Amino acid sequence: MKRLCILGATGSIGQQSLDVVRQHPDQFTVVGLSGHRNISQLIQDCLEFRPECVHVPDSLAAQKLTAELPKNIRCLVGPEALISMAQECRTDLLILAIVGTASLAASYAAICARIPIALACKEVLVSAGSLIQKAARDYGVPLLPIDSEHAAIHQCLAYVQHDITHVRRMTLTASGGPFWNQPNLDWATITPDEAVKHPQWSMGKKISVDSATLMNKGLELIEAHYLFDIAYEKLSVLIHPQSVVHSIVDFVDGVSLAQMGPADMRIPIQYALTYPESQQAQWPTLNLHEHTLTFTQPDTTRFPLLDLAITCGKHGGGLPSILTAANEAAVYQFLNHAIGFDAIYAWVNRAIEHFQHEKVDDIASIIDLDTRVKQWVTAGGQ
Repeated sequence: MKRLCILGATGSIGQQSLDVVRQHPDQFTVVGLSGHRNISQLIQDCLEFRPECVHVPDSLAAQKLTAELPKNIRCLVGPEALISMAQECRTDLLILAIVGTASLAASYAAICARIPIALACKEVLVSAGSLIQKAARDYGVPLLPIDSEHAAIHQCLAYVQHDITHVRRMTLTASGGPFWNQPNLDWATITPDEAVKHPQWSMGKKISVDSATLMNKGLELIEAHYLFDIAYEKLSVLIHPQSVVHSIVDFVDGVSLAQMGPADMRIPIQYALTYPESQQAQWPTLNLHEHTLTFTQPDTTRFPLLDLAITCGKHGGGLPSILTAANEAAVYQFLNHAIGFDAIYAWVNRAIEHFQHEKVDDIASIIDLDTRVKQWVTAGGQ
């Protein structure tokens, strides 16, 4: 029985992870859950799965939680408790499903405690990829990807026993979001409701906006660079609106492998939770006769955040940290109707120019920079 702890249990990935647990009650037990705003959903999940520990951000949420839960479920409160929860629950696999960089400190602490990680929040590797991967190597901790594209690459690499020297190129596919085929659209008039209507995937609001700007694919390229230790020159993106092919790996022997499947995040989640085994599931299966597959190059003139992300990744240093922090803050400003959709790129670019000389050399300095960048963007550059 594998003991699971889910950080971000009430979000899209967290809820779909619990769907996988429901499919395999004889293989998984949930020992820890964390939630942020949706306390009512967290209460429902706790009553169903009876974890040993549950984490919330503040005392007000804790009061609501403890009033509804059995006494034997421990309630942990605050950021420091989030860091220690996986250890206290004696977790076999930590599922990181918190949006943005909020789980960075907890991720690093879990690795240092030798807890295997199933990674859904790409911002962790984007902001601190070198430090996270070094710690994972030093402590012998596997990082299993949950993102559909990286899970697909991980599966394709089995062809060469995960020996990256046999890889000629990795291609991550992108649906293109809701606007890729609307060249005459006035970007200044796009509303949050329009931006979060993803044509294929069921995702949270922040990642849906990232998909609409193609920033999501830029972040995924940086994540792939660290996750698979591959040069940026061997990474590429194709727009594939049907979202059937999740990634393609070209090998030096001339073989190309494409991983395909329905647009259902429960498939890569189950892959990570059961790895290295493969388990039967009840999810919908792929019927290729129902699809016509198309692939096109991304238009980085219309979607400049993709190129900006790749540039920051190649330069390294603190730029990826600034990139993801500024983007996170700008996206939430857009979702709160404080800026327009077209201003997201402008604010990310301004933040990079403002903070580009900042140095980061440990997790604490990255978290500090992340906080200051978000505050600067949210305050309108003050």
